[in-house]
Amino acid sequence: MPHSIPTKPNDQPTPTVEDYLMTMHVMERDFGEIIAARLAEMLNVAPATVAMTLKRMERDQWITGKGRKGVHLTEAGRTAAHSVIRRHMLTEWLLVKLLKLPIAQTHDEAHGIEHAISPQLEERLREVLEDPQVCPHGNPFPGCERYTSQWTPLIDLKAGEKVIIRRIHEFAEDNHDLLIFLANNGIQPGVTAEIVEILSFNQTLSLRIEDRAVILGFHAARLIFAESVIPPGTK
Repeated sequence: MPHSIPTKPNDQPTPTVEDYLMTMHVMERDFGEIIAARLAEMLNVAPATVAMTLKRMERDQWITGKGRKGVHLTEAGRTAAHSVIRRHMLTEWLLVKLLKLPIAQTHDEAHGIEHAISPQLEERLREVLEDPQVCPHGNPFPGCERYTSQWTPLIDLKAGEKVIIRRIHEFAEDNHDLLIFLANNGIQPGVTAEIVEILSFNQTLSLRIEDRAVILGFHAARLIFAESVIPPGTK
């Protein structure tokens, strides 16, 4: 008996599959590979659930199989991932500009709306919002990665550098407590900060924002990108 008929490229993925595709796009874009264990962590589901979902996604031709080359998005999978990411980011901008929602809240709110946006509404939002290149957190729309390529993770900068915070990575967006912490401490795109010290022995990085001192663990500091404005030692 034949297996189920493969999904055609123009079929609409389910909301669950779209959630997987979004995370997989970021992994493939930034790390060159998709790691099932990391998917389970990011999506807050059991590894067995991830394994079953990946099998269905392979059957429906959203991803390739696990083979020696690992899991990768197919062309149809990548197209679907880009679509839901655009809808998500456009929704975030709508919430920021129309409803004046703090960016710490937009990710979760947009997640509940993005799956229902039609291609026609997506295009209209893009026009009304003047075709943004990055989301409110500074992450690039698909195809706009060049706009963020020169921004550097805080962990890779040096003590004494003055920087402008430009981007809070997608993986930080998925950590609501971290987003609230960053917002409460003024770590947002567009804010100027100084890197005070980086301590390897206890894995912490200290920032000064205006008259406030903020300490980040290395894990969080890797997810925040900035643009250096004054090199260390320069007045």
